[in-house]
Amino acid sequence: MIDDPLRDLGLALALVLVIEGLLYALFPRLMHKLMTYSLSHPPSALRWAGLTAAAVGVGMVWVVRRVA
Repeated sequence: MIDDPLRDLGLALALVLVIEGLLYALFPRLMHKLMTYSLSHPPSALRWAGLTAAAVGVGMVWVVRRVA
């Protein structure tokens, strides 16, 4: 069976929504604190954190795809 990249992307986005939804459902106070914390930081710090998280995510996908 040939992997469909769009199917993989859809599954990845769905998994992100599941995890994020569970975090908000299980830890609403913590998520509120994290949102308040993020508002107190400059956009450049959030941008770098986002780019770092994206780079780590790409690296993890690369490793998992190479091993599997």
